Amino acid sequence: MLGPGFGLSPEINAALVSGLGLLVGSFLNVVIYRLPKMMEHQWAAECAELAGNETPTVDKFNLMVPRSRCSSCGHVIRWYENIPLLSYIFLKGKCSTCGTKFGLRYPLIELATGALFFFCAWRWGLTATGLAWCGFSAALLVLAVIDWDTTLLPDDITLPLLWAGMIVSALGWNPSVALSQSLWGGVAGYLSLWLVYWAFKLVTGKEGMGYGDFKLFAALGAWFGWSALVPIILMASVIGAVVGIAMKFSSGLREGGYVPFGPFLAGAGFTAMMFGPQSILRVIGL
Repeated sequence: MLGPGFGLSPEINAALVSGLGLLVGSFLNVVIYRLPKMMEHQWAAECAELAGNETPTVDKFNLMVPRSRCSSCGHVIRWYENIPLLSYIFLKGKCSTCGTKFGLRYPLIELATGALFFFCAWRWGLTATGLAWCGFSAALLVLAVIDWDTTLLPDDITLPLLWAGMIVSALGWNPSVALSQSLWGGVAGYLSLWLVYWAFKLVTGKEGMGYGDFKLFAALGAWFGWSALVPIILMASVIGAVVGIAMKFSSGLREGGYVPFGPFLAGAGFTAMMFGPQSILRVIGL
């Protein structure tokens, strides 16, 4: 339940936090689109430097500049065209200049972030714990979508998420997970998938997952403790198997027949946050 905040009712407090979530969700759309491209630019510059070539010149591109614009006509999005959900509805999901349709993902990310923030505020109140889980939710959502799009799990998000889990436990903002549990959760999360990776590679000669999956699982271990790792990996595996089979029968698999594992780890992480890690075992009948 929510604690007191601003002298308002718990429901209104949760609604206010969900409004913040909509604004954060708008920014997450920027991160999802731009961070992989920023990584590509960085890799290109590093490769050119190692090869002794001139570093390619590119326009300044980061999370702040240039301003968002239509990919079709280049129209710069004005502030009143970038209000979460409302602008999309008012513009009917189209560019105000050329009429090109914007993807439905944009309002869905905003709506999902708002809903996650509402849940965190409703469960933990307007507290440091509630804000910490809001941050966890935002980071996990970004990682899931980026991995689905690009099969990349950026260190710029996974590593801060890992450290944040330990810091939150150390400060007592996650009362259910002691610092020692968080620490060993991070260690066990990383090493377990690292061992699976090398065992699979030695047997098949192929790479079954990327190092980003190790780091994400370590981050989940830091937030939920080492005892939650088995339920989380089981839930992620079940979700991944179901989705993979469905995509195979619908011919939705990508070239090479792979499905990134990060989104399913994220899905299991959200399940653990909302219902508790042990509830996962009950859901899958263990």
